[in-house]
Amino acid sequence: MTHLFPASVMRLPVRRSAVAGAVALALAAGWQLAPPVAAAPSDDLVRAPLAAPVGPPGFADVAERVTPAVVNVTVKQKPMQRMSMNGRSLPEGSPLQEFFEQFGMSPELPMPHARQGEGSGFIVDPEGYIVTNNHVIEGAEAIEVTLNDGTSLEARIIGRDPKTDLALVKVDVAEGLPYVELGNSAEARVGDWVLAVGNPFGLGGSVNAGIISARGRDIQSGPYDDYLQIDAPINRGNSGGPLFDARGRVIGVNTAIYSPSGGNIGIGFAIPAETAADIVADLRADGRVERGWLGVQIQPVTEQVAESLGLDQAEGVLVADVLDNGPAKGAGVRSGDVIVRAAGQPMKEYRDLTKLVAGIEAGTEIELKVIRDGKTLDIGVTIGRMPTDDVARVAPAAPEEDQARIGLFLAPLTPEVRAERGLDADAAGVLVAQVEAGSPAQQAGIRAGNLISMVGQQQVSTPDEVADAVREAAKQDRPSVLLRVEADGEQRFVAVPFA
Repeated sequence: MTHLFPASVMRLPVRRSAVAGAVALALAAGWQLAPPVAAAPSDDLVRAPLAAPVGPPGFADVAERVTPAVVNVTVKQKPMQRMSMNGRSLPEGSPLQEFFEQFGMSPELPMPHARQGEGSGFIVDPEGYIVTNNHVIEGAEAIEVTLNDGTSLEARIIGRDPKTDLALVKVDVAEGLPYVELGNSAEARVGDWVLAVGNPFGLGGSVNAGIISARGRDIQSGPYDDYLQIDAPINRGNSGGPLFDARGRVIGVNTAIYSPSGGNIGIGFAIPAETAADIVADLRADGRVERGWLGVQIQPVTEQVAESLGLDQAEGVLVADVLDNGPAKGAGVRSGDVIVRAAGQPMKEYRDLTKLVAGIEAGTEIELKVIRDGKTLDIGVTIGRMPTDDVARVAPAAPEEDQARIGLFLAPLTPEVRAERGLDADAAGVLVAQVEAGSPAQQAGIRAGNLISMVGQQQVSTPDEVADAVREAAKQDRPSVLLRVEADGEQRFVAVPFA
């Protein structure tokens, strides 16, 4: 039940009996054709047992110690809804009804059986608390946990956190269960041995070895992506299982794989154990995770964005939009600001801000260091409690494009245009009436009907203001101009190169 990118699986049949038969036949044929000839032993052929094993170190001791704490998680999910119209039969005389009657079929199909999925988990407390992935138990009507000794127990959900894809479930037991503790992956290095233990394809109790291939991977699954990439073979059903280091410490939770075929190709991803430990502690205490909230929509500072704003380095976090009634709005943060430090920590990339703010308790005041119009400002802001939305909704990054003409045709936002386009009466900016084919604006993703509300870090409300701001950016010998574009209610900054 592992996340796949994209998802597709092909199971290979196990054909041990056929192979054994072929080997037996070959041995029989060989005996008939060439009976064995006795040969005297010689010093060249007889070897004494090796003093030490050849190859990489074995993991039998570690596997024997940790596998009792790893469990299989079987989930029964809600069945699909029956095919009918408004919960009843199809309307009298409808073409679909005639089709069903022609072939002697009922338009109301029988209710399918409940769907079933499988994943993995591991016990982190002898009282029966088990860590797994949120996507393993999502939508579950019943959860069954099978221990390493074959015992099956019903489990209940303690808490879930979709943003990190972690969940905590519990089974009730009379005696303490074998368990492992969540460790820390900070000391783990690229190239270190790791063991992935779990339930691939429902086989159960499988141990696979590999190495850490990379750290800090962002697979675009959520705002807090910070995965360990591993090449230990993991497949469907490994989701939620533990990742151990060579000493048997849990350093991650196996969560996703990248595979064009659905099977293992050596690219797997695990949530770092320290991230899981914080989430699990919150879920166990409160059944949910509370995060700090800043109330901004952000995007990375790319090379083009940095050049457009005259920044020396492509670092920091670009504020694409400031949400109404959010902490940042009240503190004076503006769209177009580049946050370079927060709470004294440097912001190298946008994920640094999401992780930092999420871990700060609501009501805590921090200081943001921002760059606005070439000046550095210090802004104090009190962190709020995150509502249902993300801490910082991540806007798509501006596309990287070659040098070309801009190619925009603009129109003012009159009351008539607002009414015609279905825009709010207070919608601000300039309407993109037409985009020249093949122009850099088109290549950057700007489309007719979009709104442009900022050029660089300046608000604009008329076509002339846009033109003046673009000309000013060109005079400063910048390779591109930064436009804030609104499409489908989402704000994002786009760097459009000059010709």
